[in-house]
Amino acid sequence: MQTRTLTFDNGRGHKLAARLDLPAGRPRGQALFAHCFTCSKNLHASTAVSRALADVGYSVLRFDFTGLGSSEGQFADTQFSTNVEDLVAAGRMLERDHQAPQLLVGHSLGGAAVLRAAASLPSVRAVATIAAPAHPGHVERLLVGAREQIESQGRAEVELAGRRFTITKRFLEDLGAHPMREAIAGLGRALLVMHAPLDDTVGIDNATQIFTAARHPKSFVSLDGADHLLGDRRDAVFAGTTIGNWAARYLDPTPVDLDAPAPAQGEEVVVRGPTSGFRTEIDATGHPLVADEPKAMGGTNTGTGPYGLLLAGLGACTAMTLRMYADRKGWPLTRADVRLRHDKVHVTDCEGCTEDRPRKLDHIERRLDLHGDALTPQQRARLVEIADRCPVHRTLESEIRIETTLDDE
Repeated sequence: MQTRTLTFDNGRGHKLAARLDLPAGRPRGQALFAHCFTCSKNLHASTAVSRALADVGYSVLRFDFTGLGSSEGQFADTQFSTNVEDLVAAGRMLERDHQAPQLLVGHSLGGAAVLRAAASLPSVRAVATIAAPAHPGHVERLLVGAREQIESQGRAEVELAGRRFTITKRFLEDLGAHPMREAIAGLGRALLVMHAPLDDTVGIDNATQIFTAARHPKSFVSLDGADHLLGDRRDAVFAGTTIGNWAARYLDPTPVDLDAPAPAQGEEVVVRGPTSGFRTEIDATGHPLVADEPKAMGGTNTGTGPYGLLLAGLGACTAMTLRMYADRKGWPLTRADVRLRHDKVHVTDCEGCTEDRPRKLDHIERRLDLHGDALTPQQRARLVEIADRCPVHRTLESEIRIETTLDDE
């Protein structure tokens, strides 16, 4: 399984932090996960459910709601309505940049949120709830001690799960403004309700109300022995695996292939510079990389340096080009290994050298190890010529224009 780190705009000017968990092969479909009240995408239950879904073939996006986890914004300015808006924004980002979501999964209050958000995401075919309240107003039970202060002063600080949050009167008013029974009855998607019979935070009667209000196709699975937050990882894995296998019958059988080659032109690489030291996080068209410097240079040696990445690009392009050429010709090349080294070399004569311009050139040594006992000497010689024609090689030897601008965002 691979995990990509993403951000997206919630539509109200805040960047929300997200993780996209990817399966080992072609995805069966795209799922969108909503975490519980005041939780985060990195809660053990969120992570375990998402990864279990990835293990059975789904691409899963989990993210922090506005004001929580690593997302921007203030929790005090959010309501249940904004959680629903965040989900819709996440779904539209997936549709634009990856694959439209077909499965919504929500834990606790996140379950109520996915039941509301589904109507705004036409691509969704199935919805699953885990320990969800039948109405978001259920959250008020957690705020009993602060209710009077919230009503009289407009807000109050409360402690939830060991952390303090500001709850506003507007938040309480919003909780009661959502006719959930109508939303559930009009869901128009397959529904799976999962709940623990002994859940002492959100009682099992909530599952009964959701299931009764829903129209077929609908299913119920008991999370026997589990607690509300799925503290036992085995319960979370069971939930994720069961949801994935249940949803498969309802999803589009021809999902987008996320392993398809990226376009050759217009690829975007995003480099997030280090705040200290040299370790640098890189998002190369959705694939995470790390650059660093050796410890002797002041780095931590957790990744190759910039020139290492440059050589890696040339080497990868060379190997791919040789593979493609040999396959097209039907030649018995089993594998092409490429070893590269870069240094600066002094030259005694070079075109364009002047007295005030140092006589040093970048020199890249590239050695090919062509595997294939049946390759003829003529074929090996031709493959060496082809190596010089790989696109990255040609780019490095051409006149390159680099335009630098200031990002105003």
